[in-house]
Amino acid sequence: MKLIKRCLPSASFLFLLIFCLSASCNKSPKSNKVSEYKFFNLQQQGWKSKRVTQFINDINYTATEVPLQYYLLKNTNGNYKKTDSLYQVNNKERIIEVEFQHSNEADLLLDKYTNKSYEDAVKYMAFTIAKDFTIVTSSNDTITCSGVNFERNFKVAPFKRVLLYFNNINPNDNIKLIYQDYLFGNGILKFNFNKTPLKL
Repeated sequence: MKLIKRCLPSASFLFLLIFCLSASCNKSPKSNKVSEYKFFNLQQQGWKSKRVTQFINDINYTATEVPLQYYLLKNTNGNYKKTDSLYQVNNKERIIEVEFQHSNEADLLLDKYTNKSYEDAVKYMAFTIAKDFTIVTSSNDTITCSGVNFERNFKVAPFKRVLLYFNNINPNDNIKLIYQDYLFGNGILKFNFNKTPLKL
């Protein structure tokens, strides 16, 4: 009898522990399923569907508006709750991916295309090119590029890609990306994104 009495507290503690664990386990997969479902839906909508391409002097210029939630989800490993709170703080930001590709898949940073040394062309793409991009919103605001990330692929891929960051844009505004092409000398290019941004 003493043995049973001694075991009861640990048995009730064990039961309580199992109950708490099962409750937390049941909650976690549910929230994970919501995250996965929303992430899957965003992928199915086609985050690259908002893509605009122009072809000038053997160069394809492709601009793609990246939904902010997709970018945040990717960088928070699919944690929807964290993504949602980050989106509320950053919902006036826009991210545009721009790819440059020669029709013959030549390396566009060679001096014959840029009139610069290869090293200077890389520096331009990594830093200075941000000054060549602006956004005009459907509210008639002109927004300068606040940052750029040049994705180095070390000649593995046939294109050059930059991510452009813009701030203080109404989340419901449509945008037009304006590019003054000083690097390749092809003048002013305009990319109209006339759909509202994708949302989760």
